[in-house]
Amino acid sequence: MFAVCLVAFSAAFAQVNPAHWNFNVKELSSSEVELQFQLKLDDGWHIYSQKSDPNGPIPSEYTFEDNANYKRVGGVAEPKSHDEFDDIFKCTVRSFSGKVTFRQKIKRNTDKAFEVKGSMYYQLCNDGSCIAPDDVPFSFKVPASTMPAVEETEAEMAESVDTAAAEPTVNEESSAPAAEVAAAKPEDEEPEKGKSLLGLFFGALLAGIVTMFTPCVFPMIPMTVNFFMHSSDNKRKNRRQAWFFGLSIVFIFAVIGGLLSLFFGPTALNFIGTHGIPNLIFFVIFFVFALSFFGLFEIKMPEKWVNASDAQADKGGLLAPFFIALTTVLVSFSCTGPIIGAALVEFTTSTTNRWIGLVSMLGFGIGFALPFTFLAFFPSMLKNMKSGGWLNTVKIVFAFLELAFGLKFLSMADQYWTWRLLDREVYLALWIVIFAMTGFYLLGKLKFKGDEEVQHIGVIRLFLSIACFSFVVYMIPGMWGAPLNGISGFLPPMDTQDFNLERSIYESTKNVTVAGATDENTVMYDALPANRKYADRLHMPSGFQGFYDIEEAKAYAKEQGKPIFIDFTGRNCNNCREMEQYVWADPNAKKILNEEYVMCALYCDMNDIDLAEEDYVTDDKGRVLKTLGRKNLHFQRSKFNQIAQPYYVIIDADGNVLTKNNYSYSRDVNKFVEFLKEGVSNFSKK
Repeated sequence: MFAVCLVAFSAAFAQVNPAHWNFNVKELSSSEVELQFQLKLDDGWHIYSQKSDPNGPIPSEYTFEDNANYKRVGGVAEPKSHDEFDDIFKCTVRSFSGKVTFRQKIKRNTDKAFEVKGSMYYQLCNDGSCIAPDDVPFSFKVPASTMPAVEETEAEMAESVDTAAAEPTVNEESSAPAAEVAAAKPEDEEPEKGKSLLGLFFGALLAGIVTMFTPCVFPMIPMTVNFFMHSSDNKRKNRRQAWFFGLSIVFIFAVIGGLLSLFFGPTALNFIGTHGIPNLIFFVIFFVFALSFFGLFEIKMPEKWVNASDAQADKGGLLAPFFIALTTVLVSFSCTGPIIGAALVEFTTSTTNRWIGLVSMLGFGIGFALPFTFLAFFPSMLKNMKSGGWLNTVKIVFAFLELAFGLKFLSMADQYWTWRLLDREVYLALWIVIFAMTGFYLLGKLKFKGDEEVQHIGVIRLFLSIACFSFVVYMIPGMWGAPLNGISGFLPPMDTQDFNLERSIYESTKNVTVAGATDENTVMYDALPANRKYADRLHMPSGFQGFYDIEEAKAYAKEQGKPIFIDFTGRNCNNCREMEQYVWADPNAKKILNEEYVMCALYCDMNDIDLAEEDYVTDDKGRVLKTLGRKNLHFQRSKFNQIAQPYYVIIDADGNVLTKNNYSYSRDVNKFVEFLKEGVSNFSKK
C-alpha cells in the first residue's frame, strides 16, 4: 500500500514537497554537541528508516563532509519506528510519520565556531504517489563553546544527554518554522488501531474453533467430557467444573501468548516472519507435520508429561478439571501446534503491537475451549459422537495443505538468500501437483493408511474435489506467465519466472497477430532494437516492450511516426506495480499502448546504474548527475515540475506534451483509457 518517494527540494518545487526540515544545534557539554535533524511531514507521508530491510524501500542515508573541527560519536540516532510487514516487498518496512527528530552527537576539536555540512539521501511515500530519492544538503552552524571546560564522569554525561531536551537550542532556519518541529518520542508513536487487534482476536477465535475438526482434537472430546458424565450427580457442581475446565484451557493458551509477548516482543517476532532462517525452520516444521499426517510416523508429546497430568484428574475438586484441560491441550498438540505456529507467523508479520501474542493466543484458546465447554454442559450429546474413516480423510487433506503452505516459507527463505531454487514456475508446478492429488484423493483414487474403502462419493467430497481441480485449472496458465492475481500473495515474484510466453512473443516476434483476435482488436507486436540502453538490467511489465532512455525513444518515435508514452516509475514503487497489473493490463488500455505508442520507462530510483560519461547531466544546482535514477528524476522535475511516481506523460518526438493534464496514480481504467485516447487524437491532428 505504499510507494517509494523523496523529498526536500528547492522552493521552486515547494508545491510537491511534503517535508519540512529544521536543523538545530544543542550543546550538551563543553566538548560535545548534538545535531538535531527535525522533520515535519505533511499528513499521509512517511520517511523510511536507515535500518530498512535491503529487500524493501531504499533506506535513508546521512553523509558528512570531512571536517577537522569535530568528530562524530556513533551514527545518526532514530526514535522508535513504525514497523510493518509488507506483502509486496515480503519484508518488514520501518518508517516514521508526522513530526520526528534524528540526532547526531559530535565531539568538538575546537572551541571556535564551525559548520557541519553534508547531505541526506532518503525517500518518502504516501498511499497514492511516490517520489524518487535524491541528495538533499544540510548545514549546521555550531557556535563557539559557551560551557566551561570541566571533566565529566560517565554518569554526568548520561545525565546531560537525558536532560538535553529541556535546554535551549540554536536554531538554523530551514523550510519550516522551529515551532512546528518536535522530536518524536516512542510514546508519541501512533498505537495500533483497536480494530486490528479486534480482528486478530476474532481470527484466532475462528482458528481455535476450526481445530475441533482436526483428527487429533476431535477424538479428545468424548475422552475429556467423559469426566463430567461420571464425576457427580450434582448439576450445579458439574457446571462449575465445566466453566473452570473451559477457562483453564483459555488460561493455558493465554500464558503461552503472554510469555511470547514478554520475552520476545514485536521486533523478534517480526524477525520470524522476514529472515531466511526462521522461515526455513517453519518449512521444516510444516513438512514434518505433513509426513506425520500422511502416516509415516506419529508425533506425540512425552508420555510422562501426558500421564502426569492425566493422573491428577482423579483427585477431584477444581484441580481435576484443570488437569483435564492440561491433558487435552498436551494430547492435541500434534494438530494445534502447526495451526498455532502458522497463525502466529501470519499475525506477527502483519503488526508490531506488543499485545499481539497475548491477544492471538487468548482468542485461539477461547475458540479451542468453546466446543469442549459446551459439550461439558451437555455430556449426553457425546453418546452419538463417533469417530470414523472420515477423520483419516480430514487428516490426509490437512497433510496436503500443510505441504502446500509450507512451500510459502521455503519460498521466502529462497528469496532471502537468492538461491533461485524455488522460482515461480517451480513453485506453481508443485502446487498444481499437490492440489491435483488432493482432488484425486477426495474422489477415492488414492488411498493411505487408515482409509476406508470409498463405496460412493458424497456431496461434500464431490464439491471439495471440484474446488481442488478448478484451482488446478486456474493455476496452469501461470506456468506460462499468467499473473494469477487471486493467489499472487503466495507466489514468488514474477521476475523469478524463467519462461514467460507473452513476454517472449512480444520481445522476439514482429507483426504477430494475437491468437483469437478479430480485425477490430488485433494487436501488432513490433520488435524493438535489441541494443537498447539498459535493456540488460531493466524490463517492462509482461506483455509490453519499450525503451529506458528518452532520447532513444524520441528517435524511434520519429522513425515510426508515433507519440511517446513516458512512464516515470521506480524499482521499489508499489503503486507503479499496481497500475501495471490492474490498469495497463486492461484489454483496451493494453491494445492502445501496444499499437499506438512508443513506450519509455524512466526509472527514477535506479542509482546503482552508472551513466556513461557522455550521458552525464548537470542539474539546476550545478551538480553533475552520474546515475540513471538521478538523471531521470531531474528530467521529470525540470520538465514537468513533479517528483512523484507513477507519473505518466504523453509527448511527441519533439518533446511537446499532447494532453491537457498528465496522469498520476489512479486505478480508474476508463479514465486511463481516455487519457491514452486523448494523446492519440491530439497527435493525429499535428
